[in-house]
Amino acid sequence: MPAEWAKHEATWISWPKNPLTFPKDIIDSIEDTYCQMVKALSEGEIVKILVNDETTEKTVMQKVEKAGAVMRRVKVMRIVSADVWIRDYGPTFLLHKMNGQRAAVKWHFNAWGGKYDDLMYDDKTGDEVAKAAGGPIFRPNIVLEGGSIEVNGMGTVLTTEQCLLNKNRNPKLTKLQIEDIVNQYLGTNNMIWLKSGIDGDDTDGHVDDFARFVSPDHVLFAFTTYKKGMNEEVLRKNLDILKSARDQAGRKLNVEKLPLPKPLWLEEEKRWLPASYANFYIGNSAVLLPVFNDSHDKEAIAIMKSCFPKRLVVPINAVNLVYGYGGIHCVTQQEPAPTAPVVPAVTTTAQ
Repeated sequence: MPAEWAKHEATWISWPKNPLTFPKDIIDSIEDTYCQMVKALSEGEIVKILVNDETTEKTVMQKVEKAGAVMRRVKVMRIVSADVWIRDYGPTFLLHKMNGQRAAVKWHFNAWGGKYDDLMYDDKTGDEVAKAAGGPIFRPNIVLEGGSIEVNGMGTVLTTEQCLLNKNRNPKLTKLQIEDIVNQYLGTNNMIWLKSGIDGDDTDGHVDDFARFVSPDHVLFAFTTYKKGMNEEVLRKNLDILKSARDQAGRKLNVEKLPLPKPLWLEEEKRWLPASYANFYIGNSAVLLPVFNDSHDKEAIAIMKSCFPKRLVVPINAVNLVYGYGGIHCVTQQEPAPTAPVVPAVTTTAQ
């Protein structure tokens, strides 16, 4: 699995449509957010947008064109989806180390441990995305979401025990068995197990909300001193693990603290929102950074610019996006650029 900063062929997104995720009073702002994302990403790569029907296709094309997207790099895909979280139900794309051919890993998606029956359909959506991309498709026959893994492209993968060892995912597998399967299918050989995730994350601790590689040895790590909620304690424990961890060559990682915004509490629903600058997305020419009208926004922007001096850092207000329990990284999935012709889809299943 290449690192996210490796050259993309495209970025996949799914146009918002689920009223339970984004109610009527915020859907317009969510669509505006999507238009900003498409505009920024289309400057450097193809953007493939999933839509459910012809009517939505026409509306989407009009909206993104009006927003200033590079239309020759916008491709609408008529693939039905229940919701937007393509990072989790979409395939994980790979490149062959020798010939540069692209392939995909299609994990099982069970709506984060069976939490949302109406979103189970997106397991099929992920399969359709893998087929549409072309190339071999590998099927490990385990439950795993893309937001639960983070790679440096050199052999190291970050994850959390809270998610991958959760009994609502793969209850019959041991930690060692899961580690072995993930390493085999990602082409990694070094797994760093962090503990758990941040407040408001209903995915059972996805790592992309708090620990992200920005180079093979450099990790941005979300940190806070706010005492409200559990973030301060949980992140301190994870930071200790990460500081003592080693990469695939046995070297220490460069861990840089990235602030968390002030905790967002939704009073009417009595829940935290998973607001985090770490849920950014690295495109070919732009880095999409969630911001929250917070005093730490400027610091997060400055850190991101220092990490990606050759890419445009695009701050995008994500307050309404995290209402749906996710962020910018959660609604995007990178398709790496192959260095060899793509062959027709062939399925390989683990025994």
